[in-house]
Amino acid sequence: MKARLPQGYGKQSMAQLMQQAQQMQENVKKKQEELEQTSYSVTAGGGMVELTMTGNHQVTSLKLNPDVVQPDDIEMLEDLVAAAVNEAVRVVDEAADKEMAALTGGLNIPGL
Repeated sequence: MKARLPQGYGKQSMAQLMQQAQQMQENVKKKQEELEQTSYSVTAGGGMVELTMTGNHQVTSLKLNPDVVQPDDIEMLEDLVAAAVNEAVRVVDEAADKEMAALTGGLNIPGL
């Protein structure tokens, strides 16, 4: 004997699933906009370089401690700025991944 689902069960579930997917999509879009407006600050070289970046990877501030500006050692300054940029990108991406995982329940959804 075959088990039978109540009439209309499949359609109702599909409609509910589509509604949930649409709600999740709206929540993800809102969260992405929120993350883009968020600023993240990091330091490098023990605070010698401070960098602020938005959630869409735009550098909005770069502060250098005057002690790090030495004309005979530009390479060190370049390395510190690069380290600060890389750390800021890592922090922004990690925050976005964490927030999106919370919204999607950890599902790997393409495009997010």
